[in-house]
Amino acid sequence: MRRGVFKLGMLCGLACCAGCAGARNWGLSSRSASSDRLDPATRPAVAQVLASEAEAPVLARESQHLEVPECSSSARPPSPRRAGDQNTVKASTAGVLVIAPGDSRRRPEEMQRPGQSVPIPNESTESRQFAGPTASPSSIQPVSHEPQKSITSARQTAGTLVVEGRTYRLELIDAAEQASSGTIETAAGTELPTLVPVPEEGALQQSASDILPLNLPTALSMVGGQHPAVGLARWRVQEAYARLDQAEVLWLPSLQAGFSFHRHDGNYQASNGDIVDVNRNSFQYGLGAGAVGAGTTPRPGLVAQFHLADAIFQPEIAEKTAWARGHAANGVINEQLLTAARAYLQLLRAEQDQRVLAESYQRTADLAKLTSDFAATGQGLYADADRLQTELILVESRQSESREQLEIASARLSQALGMNASRRIVPLDPTVVPIYLVSTGMDRVSLIQTGLANRPELKEAQALVAAACEQHARQKYAPFVPSILLGASTGEFGGGLGSSLGNVDGRYDLDALVTWEIRNLGFGEQAARRTAEAQFQQARFDSVRVMDQVARDVAEAHAQVTHRAERVDITRRAIESAQNSYDRNLSRIRDGQGLPLEVLQSVQALEAARRAYLNAVIEHNEAQFQLQWALGWPVALPGTEAK
Repeated sequence: MRRGVFKLGMLCGLACCAGCAGARNWGLSSRSASSDRLDPATRPAVAQVLASEAEAPVLARESQHLEVPECSSSARPPSPRRAGDQNTVKASTAGVLVIAPGDSRRRPEEMQRPGQSVPIPNESTESRQFAGPTASPSSIQPVSHEPQKSITSARQTAGTLVVEGRTYRLELIDAAEQASSGTIETAAGTELPTLVPVPEEGALQQSASDILPLNLPTALSMVGGQHPAVGLARWRVQEAYARLDQAEVLWLPSLQAGFSFHRHDGNYQASNGDIVDVNRNSFQYGLGAGAVGAGTTPRPGLVAQFHLADAIFQPEIAEKTAWARGHAANGVINEQLLTAARAYLQLLRAEQDQRVLAESYQRTADLAKLTSDFAATGQGLYADADRLQTELILVESRQSESREQLEIASARLSQALGMNASRRIVPLDPTVVPIYLVSTGMDRVSLIQTGLANRPELKEAQALVAAACEQHARQKYAPFVPSILLGASTGEFGGGLGSSLGNVDGRYDLDALVTWEIRNLGFGEQAARRTAEAQFQQARFDSVRVMDQVARDVAEAHAQVTHRAERVDITRRAIESAQNSYDRNLSRIRDGQGLPLEVLQSVQALEAARRAYLNAVIEHNEAQFQLQWALGWPVALPGTEAK
């Protein structure tokens, strides 16, 4: 057998093989009379079989040494297979690679480890086979990754490939010849379709309809009633004011118009106590219904029924509750403004981080090329070139992570703005600069006072305290005010004995009831007052808690703004020193005074400094918006009001 190993791979029906020296590739020609192209239905099966070097025992990785001992008829272990493969590749003593159906169930002892010696089993070829050059078993020699001399001619026939009954002749061609042609020719003279290369990362560009350019003011202006959280809060306000309108008209009467019919057959007790047998019927229509005999109309046409305590106190309770819902809606809007600002800043951070890493990648690539040139000329070490190549790969990894963060930040901003996340948001800001909404020199005490005066959360808590106070007053005075029932009815009423209906004429009823109620012999009243007092105390203490929270939010945000502004200045100086270090080291290397590897630390320091400055500016801007939110988004800050 020839010395060397065949490195076999398949892309859409193409079988490639290279010798140990890597100077030959497999060409493909067809002997099929029916078709000169691979059947598309067969390409996936072949690609699955030949997709990985590790799936066949005769394939050797370039980075390891694989020894192939002489074949023996007594040693025939199963060929290594991997779970999920549809086909496996086997080999015979004649050098024939056989594509055979695989088994999805694998045993651990059947798995082949890299570097393990693999005896080639002697099996007959099956329906799909790859026939290579034959050799005697004694000619098999150990194969290593070291370059060896080419033993094949430029156009030598090396074997055949049978796929679905069609035979293809494999020929060795030069790599340069294959690269220059760009197509695959068959024996019939026709060309197979040119393989489409996989696009490089970032080559695919999104259409303009999938990209939404946006800046920070526009993003903040988009926070409105269409956002789910804001819309929900605003409709709660509408509900609260509707309940207020209902409470304010509680004392007004209601109208009831209708028709009623009554019939009685049998005994009946008269007003004097006598039992009489009478058959009668009656009917009524107009304002009110249900009148029978001499009784009043049970359902008056004009009726007002309410507890006087509710008519007095319920409008006050509903009004304070509506105030609380209004302040809560303002709090939701402020919260969404803060969320949108943070989401936009995170998107801007990811966008700028990509630019920083792109520049760092370019510097590292230039440095890696310079180090490789030094090593090629003998002025440096190949170990240094490998070290630079490793750093270049690590920068690529950081770029991939940055792209991930960019996509995530765009989706989160879309959610914060209540938009469709299918469109990627692109920030319009060309760079990142510190934002100053609140001066760092402002007094903390005055800022806390501004927050206590403007925060809608505190106003909501205070309105709920007022509502609980009115509820307590209602329960306190309920036993001393009456319940009122006023009714008036008018319409036509008539009837008669048996089935006759007659004597229909007008009827008028007027009813007025005033009652005082002491629930459960007074125990119920006491329990109701205690419940209302407990609710009032809860609301009062919750208001104090919110007051402390507002003070803490202002103080914490003020501290963040102050110290993060200092960090912005510190990291800016770090960029200057790192840039100077990089320029000086690079100039020294170009003058031949050192090795390129010495510049790597300066490149890393410059990247770290620029990313630190970016994080410092973004965090400073977030702190500014956090302080603005803690102050209740005031229109004018202390000391800036018009006098």
